[in-house]
Amino acid sequence: MPAAELQPLWDVAALKVAPPGRSPYLVIADLHLGLGAHDAHARGPPNAEAAGLAEILCRAARSAQLRSIVVAGDVKQPIVGTPRPLRPVIFDFFSTLLAEGLRVEVVLGNHDVGLTPHLPREVRVAPATGIVRGGVGIFHGHGWPSRAVLRAGSLVVGHLHPGVRLAPTADEDRGKVRCWVRATRRPAGPPTARGSRTPTIAAEEVVVVPAFNPITGTEALNRQRPSRGRSFLFRRFLAGAAMRAYLLDGTDLGELVTPGDPDPRPKGAGRRPPGR
Repeated sequence: MPAAELQPLWDVAALKVAPPGRSPYLVIADLHLGLGAHDAHARGPPNAEAAGLAEILCRAARSAQLRSIVVAGDVKQPIVGTPRPLRPVIFDFFSTLLAEGLRVEVVLGNHDVGLTPHLPREVRVAPATGIVRGGVGIFHGHGWPSRAVLRAGSLVVGHLHPGVRLAPTADEDRGKVRCWVRATRRPAGPPTARGSRTPTIAAEEVVVVPAFNPITGTEALNRQRPSRGRSFLFRRFLAGAAMRAYLLDGTDLGELVTPGDPDPRPKGAGRRPPGR
């Protein structure tokens, strides 16, 4: 069976998944609603305000003619519990999507403890072990997904907040930007005695979705390995894979080699120049 087509919507941190013979849908991750909020601005700062993010998402789905959205984890910013001022923010965000006629499913992330009671009942909720939709496995990325997800031909994850630093030094505030990561993995070989306890990952492609919220922290993968808390996803699913980075506007930054990560290319292989 042909694999699903995975196509980012340029300028929006949303991935269009088009399985053969089935309805396409959108995947986003890392909304982190409530990030930057305080008593005077319970819904967050202007560039990350919940209503604005909902409108961007509705507009993207409308433009791409899609009727279904999967949120791959971290709907809210507080890790444990949902503060009372944040509860209507979350409810209103998803109510806006539902009013647009969208079907919405949430795969729980590590920040989503206590989230479910504050969602509209029409929103479907899946555990952190993930789901498979049209042959594509979707999970947040902070822990091992289910065996069904691991058997999927392609994987879509969030959690990593992928980005690159384009400025020559870390002192330049605007030098770090969000990006997409597409990783091609080597086909899984037979398990060894030592590796038999480690789940086998069947997917040969992993797409890491940039954080939908523009003010989240970003991992500059071209400068350093991911920090503690996001190292599991990188180590288990991306390290040793051939990775390629793309800006949100579609600019192809070429092969992505993270310092300390073994170069996946054969010896003597040249690099492809970055392009658009």
